[in-house]
Amino acid sequence: MGFAALAVPSAALFAGLVVATVVALAGLGPTAVPRWATGSAQAVIGVVIGLLARPETLAAVATEWLPILLISVGTLLVSMAAGLVMGVQRGVSPLTGMLAQTAGGASGLVAISAELGGDERIVSVVQYVRVGLVTATMPVVAVVGYGATHVDAGPGPAAGPTAPWWVGILVVIGCGVVGTPIARALHVPAGALLGPMVLAAALSMSGLVVGASVPNLLVDLAYAAIGWQAGLKFTRRALVTVARVLPLATALILAVIAICAGLGLVLSWTTGMTPLEGYLATTPGGVYAVLATAISSGADVTSVVAVQVLRVLLMLLVAPLLARFVGRRTS
Repeated sequence: MGFAALAVPSAALFAGLVVATVVALAGLGPTAVPRWATGSAQAVIGVVIGLLARPETLAAVATEWLPILLISVGTLLVSMAAGLVMGVQRGVSPLTGMLAQTAGGASGLVAISAELGGDERIVSVVQYVRVGLVTATMPVVAVVGYGATHVDAGPGPAAGPTAPWWVGILVVIGCGVVGTPIARALHVPAGALLGPMVLAAALSMSGLVVGASVPNLLVDLAYAAIGWQAGLKFTRRALVTVARVLPLATALILAVIAICAGLGLVLSWTTGMTPLEGYLATTPGGVYAVLATAISSGADVTSVVAVQVLRVLLMLLVAPLLARFVGRRTS
């Protein structure tokens, strides 16, 4: 609750990471989270991300899908290139650097980093440094760089119908039970996350689970399990490595933020978006902070969030495949 009060992104994951790190450094407690628990946590996070895809999301990007897709791919390439640069440091593999710098779905990438062969300790810290920097700089850049002003937007966009909590539970169980085995049978990397994510996205886009969402308690438990798993692997040597890579990692994150702002201008020139909306749509992280800024500044919330959701889904679908390729090439 303390991290939530401080508005820390994915507070349960961060809390689990911090507490487990203290436990690991003190030599107390278990050395790992049971495999079934991490697999279940990945499935929950996959469903949470998949349910972000909605029919209105597709409608918002349908007419100008090509420039939006190209800009999203550009964001992926820029962030992964930054990861490869980060991988030149001692103690950081190119694979770990790519997973740490990829701009999209921080919780999902942390959840699957160990399975893909990355160092989840470095990935978790750098990913949340990125989210924190994006969230902290976004309001300032919006006001100073794009002249955003506060608009009395009332209650915000109209909320759609809300399904009972148990519908979200059924979606998680169904997507986990069906999606995970299918993904693993197809040898999809990180199948415990990607299988349920794709299935949940398909159900959401079809309109079969209108208003469904995963209960917050279940989401927090999943985040905590992922954070706990990463934290338990911290040693004093790992802390030294993380501290050593943070200066370069932070510089690369700031560079990616700046380049993505440039891509946002390109997006505004090639679509009907304003420069502010292009910036918010291409900001590499912090979907909910983007939503809040878009609402308060009177921007087109639907289009901005649609591009952000597309970016997250693209990153989580493509990043594991590229990471597996890089891992094989560099091993």
